[in-house]
Amino acid sequence: MTIRVLVVEDDFRVARVHVGFASRVDGFTVVATARSAAEARRELAAGAVDLVLLDTYLPDESGLDLLAELTVDAIMLTAASDAATVRAAYARGALNYLVKPFTAEQLADRLTAYRHYRAMVSVDRALTQAEIDRCWRVLHDGDRPAAPKGQSAVTVRLVSDALRGAGRARTAAGIADELGISRATAQRYLAALVRDGSAEVHLRYGVTGRPEHQYHWRAAATG
Repeated sequence: MTIRVLVVEDDFRVARVHVGFASRVDGFTVVATARSAAEARRELAAGAVDLVLLDTYLPDESGLDLLAELTVDAIMLTAASDAATVRAAYARGALNYLVKPFTAEQLADRLTAYRHYRAMVSVDRALTQAEIDRCWRVLHDGDRPAAPKGQSAVTVRLVSDALRGAGRARTAAGIADELGISRATAQRYLAALVRDGSAEVHLRYGVTGRPEHQYHWRAAATG
């Protein structure tokens, strides 16, 4: 599946950068650029766009007004970081929001997450609630900070999902058995989740008197 992208950005130099960033991500091709809302509407009328990378500040009108009209997906790429604009963008249908300036890696992470999300919602059947919940998590996988050096982003996500979805305390041994990884690896990733505030750890003393670490996903944690 190739995702066709329209870049809407009034500054041609910035647009060229965004085109370069997006074109380097597997599964995406930039089919057009537009420097105004009017140009964007003309490109969209051609019907060959799946995703719009949209700026807020356009010369003829706000990108938020255009956003409200879209029948395709959109990710905001904008210098506007005030809460009112962010709130309006999400209310009008933006799937993600990235504040300029950003790196190629930051955009690539969000586009990759969007590609996975798009594949999940392209099936020709009803989704279960669990699948719908996972769609949201997958869509925002790219929002997470990069995995610490020496850690796999995939393993971070798997361990996080196993702990969050349990609804109860888990041990490193239990998660290791579930995911097919070593106990030491599970312990290392769980400790990292505790350090970044996503999880909590408590000691439980078993019948042998040896303490066992019990990990809980924090109710206030997101992602």
